[in-house]
Amino acid sequence: MIPSYLSPLANHLWQSTLCAAVAWLLTLALRRNRAAVRYWLWLAASAKFLIPFSLLVSAGSQLGWRAAPAVTGPQLSFVMEEIGQPFAAPPPTVRRAGERSATDWLPAILFGVWLCGFTITSVSWVRWWRTIRAIRRSATPLSLNLPIPVMSSSARLEPGVFGIRKPVLLLPEGITARLTPRQLEAVLAHELCHVRRRDNLTASIHMVMEAIFWFHPLAWWIRERLVEERERACDEEVLKVVSEPGIYAEGILNVCKFYLESPLVCVSGVTGSNLKKRIEAIIANHRAARLSLSRRLLLAVTAIGAVAGPVAIGMLNAPLSRAQTQAAARSQFDVASVKVFKPGSQPENRNITASQGTLMLRQQTLRECIEWAYGLMEGSQLTGPAWLDSEQYDITARASEAAGEDQLRLMLQALLAERFNLTLRRKTEQLPVYSLIVAKGGPKLHQVQQPSKGFKMGLDSGVMTYGMATNMPRLAALLPMFLDRPVLDRTNLAGVYEISLRVEMDAEPRLPEPGQVFMGFGMTPSIFAAVQELGLKLVSEKGPVEILVVDHIERPTEN
Repeated sequence: MIPSYLSPLANHLWQSTLCAAVAWLLTLALRRNRAAVRYWLWLAASAKFLIPFSLLVSAGSQLGWRAAPAVTGPQLSFVMEEIGQPFAAPPPTVRRAGERSATDWLPAILFGVWLCGFTITSVSWVRWWRTIRAIRRSATPLSLNLPIPVMSSSARLEPGVFGIRKPVLLLPEGITARLTPRQLEAVLAHELCHVRRRDNLTASIHMVMEAIFWFHPLAWWIRERLVEERERACDEEVLKVVSEPGIYAEGILNVCKFYLESPLVCVSGVTGSNLKKRIEAIIANHRAARLSLSRRLLLAVTAIGAVAGPVAIGMLNAPLSRAQTQAAARSQFDVASVKVFKPGSQPENRNITASQGTLMLRQQTLRECIEWAYGLMEGSQLTGPAWLDSEQYDITARASEAAGEDQLRLMLQALLAERFNLTLRRKTEQLPVYSLIVAKGGPKLHQVQQPSKGFKMGLDSGVMTYGMATNMPRLAALLPMFLDRPVLDRTNLAGVYEISLRVEMDAEPRLPEPGQVFMGFGMTPSIFAAVQELGLKLVSEKGPVEILVVDHIERPTEN
């Protein structure tokens, strides 16, 4: 497990590497098509290093549409998160005051190494840029009737386009004596193609990425692919207007013979990339195939997926503050009182009562209040500050109209957001769960048409009977009242079934008083045998569980 301060960077590098791998596979599939298409694929892979998926995830979280959390997160969301962010930060370690670790200096050392590499790369490029700018200033104008200014330089650099906003074509002195007019015409057509494509701008974008991620081999490898595809793209454009490919090839070879290659990729020249392959491709003069409909769809789906995937993760794991605001707009208590309970001020009487639009939480910790509001299992699906468990509150709230339990939960969510400034977000983790599956003999269930509105529960001689007509997802949501972890429905059984459970209780259960909400029995081992009587089975394993994380909470003012 990597250190917490490196996990965001590791996830970003993993995501960018994955995108580069996808771009590589696409370029293989499009190797017979135009080089310009492959160039933009590599440029997209380069730009991904500068655009973390977390920005798109954050944008998606602003579009979160779920109004209330489910107990377990969607499997799709969990898989997407595991692929996109495989490097999880370890839990924070607790140290004594003044205690130091041998790794305390590691972040500063790593930053120092990165800064050295960034500085060396940047200074090298700035030095070359200033050199070429000095060459441009000392150059003299030439009149060649081209759409951009042309300057003649005494430097022995190959013909190249200098500048981004106002590009200038730099030609070495005496080039007209070393190239035939038709060769020079082909070389100039190549340079003008760089101008139309704005290759200096895109090359500068990659140079920024390369300076920041100098330590990643892909940064340098992608540069080679970009130079290769941009030169081939210009070659393809030139061959459309040059009748004799051999003349164009001879012009490039003569430039290589007498002049030096440009030291900066953002100064587009004519001799870049693998010269042997380029000359062979020019002489062969194969026409690139047009993009078929299937390939266009492939590119469109990939582009949409690269953007929509992170946005979808953000939507599926959106902060709950917006949902709370929407709930508050729809459901609010008419009268609500929040008071801090002081131990010893009154007898122990901890309970939750919800009935006919009235909700009373007596001597409940804030964790217990949040768990009841969001229908969570006790202590297992909520993380937050320590004082969630240390302080108890008395909350009394009434609505003007009779409200059921689900409506009261929404009202309590809105009340917690208003009085405690509570902001929650979702996080899916792999945690111990029980999977509800069909046993070997098959289910022993009687299917009915409609679910029952309530349930029957009784207790006799330490045996609790529980019966209702329900579906498998609802049964999986009810079973945790006898267990110590969530239950995932993996029975693949559709429909509504008559359910009858006989559970032997190990100790006297805490049954609800009249009007009080039932909070669960706690771990009851005999539930496994009771489930097997239904032809089902509970299997212990790890699975995706949605956790609510308290992002922000404040102590309230009493009223």
